[in-house]
Amino acid sequence: MNLLGRLKWRGGPQARSPEENITTQTEEPPKEDLPSAIRPDDEKVPDDTVAIEEESHHDPEIAALPLQVRQLINLQDDPTLPTITFRYFVLTAIFVIPGAFLSQMSRFRTTQAPYSVFFVQIACHYAGHFLAKVLPARKIGLGSWSFNLNPGPWSIKEHVLVTVTAESGATYNIGYAPIVLAELWYGTQIQPAVAIFFMWAIIWTGFSFAALARQILLPDPEYIWPQALMQTTLFETFRKQDTSSPIARRQMKTFFFGIVGMTLWQFLPEFVFPLLSSLAFLCWVAPRNPVANFIGSGLGGMGFLNLSLDWSNINWNGSSIMLTPFWTQVILFLAFVVSCWVLLPAAKFGKLGSYKHGLMSNSLLLANGTNYPTIKVLTPDFRLNETAYEQYGPMYMGLQNVWSTFFDYAKLPAAITWIATFGYVQLKGNLTKILSSHKKRRSQQNQGIHYQYHDRLNVIQRQYKEIPLWWYLILFLVAFIILITCIACGYLFIPIWTLFVALASAAVFVIPFAWLYAISNYQLETGSFNELMYGYMVHTKAGSGHQHPCGPSVYGSIAGDAWYRAQYMLQDQKIGHYMHIPPRAIFFGQIFGTLLGVPMNYAVMRWVMDTKGDYLTGKKTDPLNQWTGQSLRSSNTMGVQYAVLGPKRLFAEAEMKPLPWSFLIGAFIPPVLFIFHRYFPKLRIDLWNVSIFFGGLAMFYGNLSTGYTSAIIGGYIVMYWAYRRHFKVWKRYNYLLAAAFDAGFNLNMLLIFFFFGAGKQISMPHWWGNNAVSVERCFAKE
Repeated sequence: MNLLGRLKWRGGPQARSPEENITTQTEEPPKEDLPSAIRPDDEKVPDDTVAIEEESHHDPEIAALPLQVRQLINLQDDPTLPTITFRYFVLTAIFVIPGAFLSQMSRFRTTQAPYSVFFVQIACHYAGHFLAKVLPARKIGLGSWSFNLNPGPWSIKEHVLVTVTAESGATYNIGYAPIVLAELWYGTQIQPAVAIFFMWAIIWTGFSFAALARQILLPDPEYIWPQALMQTTLFETFRKQDTSSPIARRQMKTFFFGIVGMTLWQFLPEFVFPLLSSLAFLCWVAPRNPVANFIGSGLGGMGFLNLSLDWSNINWNGSSIMLTPFWTQVILFLAFVVSCWVLLPAAKFGKLGSYKHGLMSNSLLLANGTNYPTIKVLTPDFRLNETAYEQYGPMYMGLQNVWSTFFDYAKLPAAITWIATFGYVQLKGNLTKILSSHKKRRSQQNQGIHYQYHDRLNVIQRQYKEIPLWWYLILFLVAFIILITCIACGYLFIPIWTLFVALASAAVFVIPFAWLYAISNYQLETGSFNELMYGYMVHTKAGSGHQHPCGPSVYGSIAGDAWYRAQYMLQDQKIGHYMHIPPRAIFFGQIFGTLLGVPMNYAVMRWVMDTKGDYLTGKKTDPLNQWTGQSLRSSNTMGVQYAVLGPKRLFAEAEMKPLPWSFLIGAFIPPVLFIFHRYFPKLRIDLWNVSIFFGGLAMFYGNLSTGYTSAIIGGYIVMYWAYRRHFKVWKRYNYLLAAAFDAGFNLNMLLIFFFFGAGKQISMPHWWGNNAVSVERCFAKE
């Protein structure tokens, strides 16, 4: 997102960590350490890995790598291959723009499918070979500097760099929220130049913060970064294809069949046959029974016994069911079950909470359940109008939003105390290695971070110049100057001093959150914690005068992106580590990608605000519940609650009083579980990760509760059954098909936009599979 670190207790073999056993699938699980419920069937190492394993017994550099890395990564390097070339710049410009478009557009939809960079990996491979054939091998001179239009055959290192650049630039920008909220909800348009530089600055802040965790999490071979390994697998397949490997040819055929099949299939649930996106079987049995409809509906109901055949609904986080360790998927599914199948009926039919309106709404509500007129309780300078507030009464939240907020608060201290207990041994060991290696480097010529590790990959990387620390410092200073200038000029709604608090608090979270992601592929979000902190700050005397509803979103963008982008920078650098790319070339590619992508992010935001603005604000209802701007509405809710109303007044309301206790509960549970784990290691309590569980409970399922049952079924088949019973096939095709399905889905989104939405809006005629009242045929939902 695994999460637990490689716990090497002094007590003996029971101290194995989950990724040694069943989490990241880096090794065959030691059967003696696993309970029968999760123990794999007896199987030998696949035949095609025997040679690798025999070599590892004689070469300690190879043996130091996890099994899956040994099998999937090429352990030979050619340092003469070209990297940053004219072809690199051409292809980067071609591939970053559509990625930035699709990824940013996806953030306004209910189901968010991040832009799949695997499309870039595929197309770039063939486009690169094409350019290598047609471009003249001509040298271009620019004064004392020159370059060759075609330096030779297309290089796998060029291929990697184009992809990494796209991963940095072909993404959405978290800073979109305050920009869109200010214009659509509060009539304040942020100048385009300010918006673009603000979005650049928060990315570069995160990139610079990656330096805090880089030495700990990047060179250590035990941190495999599952997403990075997945992408590297595809690179290695292309490398083998260039050598005419029969296996690689079969892999590529499977890959392209997967892309074509998913692209064609998605036209059904996304446009032609939307019933397939939510198969509500209880609604078919009793289509006009309110109780059955609420229980069975996946669009505004519990989603019980509900299946989905829409890849965007099945995939929790972009290829997650084919990438995220199965134990993590189980925890997230259990969180969904508790939230939607236990707490929802308890709230609707039982005595959980007294406020019954807007149970599954994430908007602010009046006592009668209608939307709260937030604009009417604000003064012209966006303070709380006490008279109007007394007239309209308290701001209520739907109960699901209340417990979502509760666990949103709890997951942060839970993550910190979980790492401090279960992950302490591993982090301490890494820090000790780093400190000891610094002393040894004084007598060594190589000054890289790879010195303290002696596996084959780190040995290879020692030949390349390391990224100097001052590069990160310069990047941070540029971002800091942009932010402080925009804030000082009054463009970003927050006081200057809160910027320093945001940066300091983000620095604390970079290492623990990146650690979680490196070993579990589960990215724990801070959620509303940053916005809450901002609310406390501006409701002090020193912070008075900065209570604009967009302030918390600005603050959250700065503090959140500082660790969010740090994680992704490290992940891409891990790809470079696997593929033997010079670290400085990776760093350049990451910065260059943002220079191309951010302006496109802003262009997409303008298009969505101009064409979908009424759906986002709720003036019009999208029949497919897709253009709901669900995250935007949540940001607006938090902005009003924390900046205008204030935490003190907010938590004084009856339904909100339990929320502050969440911090204590989140911090308390992991140490208790840690103590039990020390005394009862066979229970594998180290797999009961409450920070992930709370993260799942913090997800807001209000508008969409379909797909989760389908996801856990698919996750079981792929990440449990296939991995353990058909490892040879799993290793060869799992990551490739995951990449193909993601790429096909995003290609389908692009085609639907061009064919049915770019010019004249074309809607699918209504029929049985696209009912005008309810696409899932739940006609009696309350």
